[in-house]
Amino acid sequence: MSFPQFAFNNVRRGARTYMAFFLSSAFMVMIFFSYSVFMYHPGVTSIEMGENSAAGMMIASYIVFIFAFFFVMYSISAFLKLRNQEFGILMILGARPGQINRLIMLENMLIGLLSIVTGMAAGMLLSKLFLLLSTKAIGIDNLPFYWPVKALVTTSVAFIALFLANSVFTLLFIRKNQVLELLKGSVKPKKEPKVSWLLSILGLALLTAGACFIWTPLSPLSLLSAAVTGIPGTYFFYSQLSVLGMRLLKISRKRVWRGTNLLWISEMSYKIKDNARMLFLVTVVTSLACMAAGFLLSVSQSNRTGYMNSPFGIIYTIYDRGAAAADTGRQKILSTLEQNGIKYTENKVNFIRSSIKDQRDKFKSVMLLPLSRFNQLAGQIESNALPALTDGEAVLVLNPRYRDVKFDSGQTVSLPAPNEQKLALKQVQTPKAMPFGQYTAPVLIVSDGYYEQAAAAADRSNLMEYYLYNIPDWGDAPPKAGEPKTLISSELETWSRNWNSANDNWDTLISTSAGDYMASKQGTSMLSFIGIFIALIFSLSSASFLYFKLHTELNADMKMYHSLSKIGLSVRKMSPAATRQIALLFYIPILVAAVQTLVVIRPVLYQISIRNVTMPVLVTAAAFLAVQTVYFIIVRSRYIHSLKKMMV
Repeated sequence: MSFPQFAFNNVRRGARTYMAFFLSSAFMVMIFFSYSVFMYHPGVTSIEMGENSAAGMMIASYIVFIFAFFFVMYSISAFLKLRNQEFGILMILGARPGQINRLIMLENMLIGLLSIVTGMAAGMLLSKLFLLLSTKAIGIDNLPFYWPVKALVTTSVAFIALFLANSVFTLLFIRKNQVLELLKGSVKPKKEPKVSWLLSILGLALLTAGACFIWTPLSPLSLLSAAVTGIPGTYFFYSQLSVLGMRLLKISRKRVWRGTNLLWISEMSYKIKDNARMLFLVTVVTSLACMAAGFLLSVSQSNRTGYMNSPFGIIYTIYDRGAAAADTGRQKILSTLEQNGIKYTENKVNFIRSSIKDQRDKFKSVMLLPLSRFNQLAGQIESNALPALTDGEAVLVLNPRYRDVKFDSGQTVSLPAPNEQKLALKQVQTPKAMPFGQYTAPVLIVSDGYYEQAAAAADRSNLMEYYLYNIPDWGDAPPKAGEPKTLISSELETWSRNWNSANDNWDTLISTSAGDYMASKQGTSMLSFIGIFIALIFSLSSASFLYFKLHTELNADMKMYHSLSKIGLSVRKMSPAATRQIALLFYIPILVAAVQTLVVIRPVLYQISIRNVTMPVLVTAAAFLAVQTVYFIIVRSRYIHSLKKMMV
């Protein structure tokens, strides 16, 4: 039997052991290849948003590749640890270190090549479906199938290099061990887990510091500081704080000596300490996936809420009353709506651009609106009419998108004109969506008398006209691609951009709620589509990490349960004890990841004016929990089945 045949037989005999690693690697190859098929498609650059979508796919492929590198390295090292006794026997029989290194290299490359071929074959079969789904999700024109030569070459070279590099790195694990150490394998007596109070306090301090950093004003530095403190804190949580928690469970003798609690609590102290690195990796991976999914779900939900609470389907803004295009744009809107038989209500509103000082003596832009005009619009914007105001009173309507603008009822503000007038804020309102456009500055509602004084003293450049079109048929549900309101909105916005560009005149603007909704949806849809596959990889890899670790420890657990069965432990009692241990390893990372996601994503979304955070995060965590439960059921059944064979 030749040396390559020996390596092939080793892989074939250990097919059940390598299957999870092989399938996970093949899935990563398939996703990387699918992204490459999209990136290198000849029709992508000629489509609107095609280049941005390709760039997003490229970033995603980098993430997949980097994660695949660490996943493969961890998996190979786990398998090598499992085969320590085998390597020790080979060295006793005369195998040289170079031959064992060659054997490991051949086995790893054989599995790697099989996963590359399988992944690219699956990618080729599903490439047409992937192109169809990606174009539908992103909202671009359909891309025809093509022969992806460049994608095949790129994927092959990238993953051959990845498996080769990992094979070289993992050889270091063998060279460090002597024959006696290899023969002992994984059955060496375990030392009792020890806890360092200093490291426990440090871990708690790091987690607290990370939570504090994330609540500071959003910036790259604050996010980096939160990551630098939170990630090491998570590791210390598993290596120190969790072991300390298991020790605290042992304090109550009544609890410990009940049923099989002594068995699984004692074992979990060892397993959590031994698996701290693996649990840490699973938690970080799951947290990243939960944060990304929760963020996208929150943004999507906020976008839907903003559209449903926007009372005006079309807003035509005239920044200069003397602009040549002022009447041209309005006529375009009216003719388009009438040609399509759409019922509407046109509202003309005159604003005065001004500013007020906040509590920190900083000027904030506002738009003045007379009380009488606001009360006329109150029914259309689903607001109550306001009571009469004196010349020294005002009501401030804040835009929920601008959280840095903060004022309180009863506060006195000053306007620069006319004559440094001071106004007392009778009310401060923050609607779910700004009725005069999602990017409109806060609106200061003043008495009609004061408004006339301000209009007389204002410069022409500060006088603005808004034409607000209330279209009842457009507010029943969010728009979809191809619907009349979507097509009409796109037509009007495109005409506005083209007209302004052709005439080099940007004194007018047509904006639509459907156009804003579709633009935001298109961006989040692309990220969601990319994120779904990355989340699947993370989830599958997390389950594989746990499977590898449990498989590595299976021989030691089988011997332990075999010995316990001799002194009376029944299968009926063994099964719940083992199930609790497996469940804790599977579900603790999910719970920790959900808490970390809430802690991190809530302040981040609050600072971009998205308040509905808890439900999207819980939905995301529930999805990961459901997927993890499927993996848990599969792994648990195989694990318990193996243990039952050793019971007397």
